[in-house]
Amino acid sequence: MPNLPPWLTTALILLAAPVLAVALLVLVERLLDRVLRSEFAPVLRRVTQGARTPLRAVVALLAILAVLPESGLTNAGIAAFTRLLSLALAAALGWTLTRMVAAVFDTYLDRARTATEDEFHARRRTTQLTVFRRFAIVAGIALTIGFVLTAIPAVRTVGISLFASAGVAGIVAGLAARPAVSSLLAGLQIAVTQPVRIGDAVVVEGAFGHVEEITSTYVTIATWDQRSLILPLSYLLEHPFVNWSRHSPQLLDSVMLYLDYAVPVAALRVELQRILADAPLWDRRVSGVQVTEMKENCMEVRVLLSATNAPRMFDLRCEVREKLIDWLVQHHPDSLPRVRTDAPPTAGLVAANDQRGAAA
Repeated sequence: MPNLPPWLTTALILLAAPVLAVALLVLVERLLDRVLRSEFAPVLRRVTQGARTPLRAVVALLAILAVLPESGLTNAGIAAFTRLLSLALAAALGWTLTRMVAAVFDTYLDRARTATEDEFHARRRTTQLTVFRRFAIVAGIALTIGFVLTAIPAVRTVGISLFASAGVAGIVAGLAARPAVSSLLAGLQIAVTQPVRIGDAVVVEGAFGHVEEITSTYVTIATWDQRSLILPLSYLLEHPFVNWSRHSPQLLDSVMLYLDYAVPVAALRVELQRILADAPLWDRRVSGVQVTEMKENCMEVRVLLSATNAPRMFDLRCEVREKLIDWLVQHHPDSLPRVRTDAPPTAGLVAANDQRGAAA
């Protein structure tokens, strides 16, 4: 190669060697696609597909490093190129490993989302895999940046000096980073203990919604009116909230009616069963009518219902409330709340006045 023209040597280093290496890698990838069928090796197939771009970059850099000593460059030039290519290779390797780890998580996430088993375990696995996937990606990026920076002699020297004299600066940095560290630790705690999962029906800050996304620092709750409530992860560990689907999405709830004492409770029970028999929202587990309180002008009647999840329960409560009120208005209007007053008998008053007049 020393007899080759300079432009040809440059083309060999910068173009020919990486192109040939990547072309060979593409052939190997196509062979693996035929061998690793999705139904037989879904994880390996996903890993090889997810890491193709960074892996091609690694192969290209290795090819350039392999032909660099034969490029005809001076020792100083080869050393400079080697340092630059080594940094790029470290970044490409970190990128490749991060993509491989993310591909493994993605495979199991797809399995969890398409699982035909009960929804509770599917949401539990989805939450854990989503949170740990994000942490793995963040850790991979941080480690890659750290390795690249420590491979630079000047940066490594400055870093060691700063580390040796950290003192007060380290304390200040730790205090400044406390919210971020707190959120990261809260994310790990939520992934392990799972007080809330993706898809859970929750009530936070008086707003009802479903957990839409859990990241490494915050959680997104999609409310019933199509808003997005963004909360830091530490908030869920430091403040109380209601989780309607912690153990099961099935719910019990009630409709409160305030009726006159003349209401026929037995007939009300029969009408409730007739309404629920035609209601597809009712899961046919629990139903009942109970008088739970007696007040001055009315009595409190609780109608107990059950449904498979929170949205269906809300719609069922509205439907039952509307139909019961309509039934009462049509068949028992006297059962609606009313105020009674007792007036003194007028005949007795007239007779008393006549007697007083006669005596006078």
